[in-house]
Amino acid sequence: MKREERLSPEHHQLLSRRGFVKSSGTLAAGSVLAGVAIPHVHAAEDNTIRLALIGCGGRGTGAAANALTVPNGNAKLVAMADLFPKRIEISHKNLAREFGPAVDVPADRQFTGFDAYRKAIDCLRPGDVALLTTHSAFRPPHLEYAVEKGVHVFMEKSFAPDPVGIRRIIRAGEAAEKKNLKVAAGLMCRHSPARQALIQKIRDGELGEIPLIRAYRMAGASRLSPRPEGEPELMYQIRRSPHFMWASSGRFIGLMVHQIDECCWIKDAWPVSAHGVGGRMADSPDCSENHDSYSIEYTFPDGAKAMVVGRYLNNCYNDFSTFVHGTKCAAQFSGNIHAPTVHTYKDQRTTDDNIAWAYGFKEDSTWSTRYRGKESPWQEEWNVLLAAIRDDRPHNEAKRAAYSDLASIMGRAAVHSGKVITWEEAMTSDFQFCPEIDTMSESTPPPILPNDEGRYAPPVPGQATEV
Repeated sequence: MKREERLSPEHHQLLSRRGFVKSSGTLAAGSVLAGVAIPHVHAAEDNTIRLALIGCGGRGTGAAANALTVPNGNAKLVAMADLFPKRIEISHKNLAREFGPAVDVPADRQFTGFDAYRKAIDCLRPGDVALLTTHSAFRPPHLEYAVEKGVHVFMEKSFAPDPVGIRRIIRAGEAAEKKNLKVAAGLMCRHSPARQALIQKIRDGELGEIPLIRAYRMAGASRLSPRPEGEPELMYQIRRSPHFMWASSGRFIGLMVHQIDECCWIKDAWPVSAHGVGGRMADSPDCSENHDSYSIEYTFPDGAKAMVVGRYLNNCYNDFSTFVHGTKCAAQFSGNIHAPTVHTYKDQRTTDDNIAWAYGFKEDSTWSTRYRGKESPWQEEWNVLLAAIRDDRPHNEAKRAAYSDLASIMGRAAVHSGKVITWEEAMTSDFQFCPEIDTMSESTPPPILPNDEGRYAPPVPGQATEV
């Protein structure tokens, strides 16, 4: 398969959201939206932007809350979908309690099953927004369907677990571009005012050339226990997807894709190669296929390096930060839980007594993924998306998000295989964890099976391949 290099620069003009509403719902013959059915539920509406939440776990619920918090956003949640009814129940209860009439999802617009995403998206009309917040294995078909139906998209990271899925995301993003559909991606740090301020300093040359970046996400263990008797194997794996590569890309990418995206943003480039080491604690009680340690060296086109370290073990040193080392001085790019802890330093010493400039945000106990103040990147990415829809401005993060995810896949593949993985190898690879993802049902055989002890074999360097 040929490498996808560029998104189309052309934007095909469609009716804006406001224009669509004013047009009384009639589409001209030959429009790219012609033939798209408008569900009866949306007859005779105002300019409210309808939302469909597909994937009702914690991050999906948080994304819906951010969407409903947008100042003057005039958004309403009208449909929800998930494989697990309990997740819909909990998410709906929490959102309805906080947002009241802005959550209008009666029982007949709460959908379960592998085709639930289609039913939820079908409750939208062109110009509304689908929130794709399921596990990454399902992101490519969900995005493709949303684009086909002519709706804008917010998609959570990560975006696909393998190179085949990444190319599907790129192609769907290109199709969205041609339809003037907006696609936002959940790499929210790109929308952090603090990080944008530091990026400007980097682009202005205040740090000099950037030969080295260091990124860390080191925390306690997250372990998988054997499958409870009576729970179907496939549903068990999906319910616990961070422990399985095919379902969610695994724990490393699920967490570190943000830091890897930061490295690529800082360099304004994509890595040409990656190699690394990792492994499992001896006699680990974890039954998953994840490693608990990853250390990766990325090389960029100018020879610069990014060192990315993930470790998930108890009773060890923890760190959650990204540092930039320029030829003039160093800087901190992010802090704990993605807090906007942004500094430049007088030289290469990254200590508090050596700060030359600090962004104005004051870190305190309110900072969390639920924080929706003016410095919250989770909130800002939604402010930008809905403004782009209202004002009909170009906004398509699909290709950039896919490339950051591909860089993450490169790193994971390098550790799991024990080999140097190049960008070209990753981009053109036909490796796919689960070819049956588009037709998956409860009767589909699980992509991976445990041994007699209920343990799933982790990748073995020198034997495993993911590219």
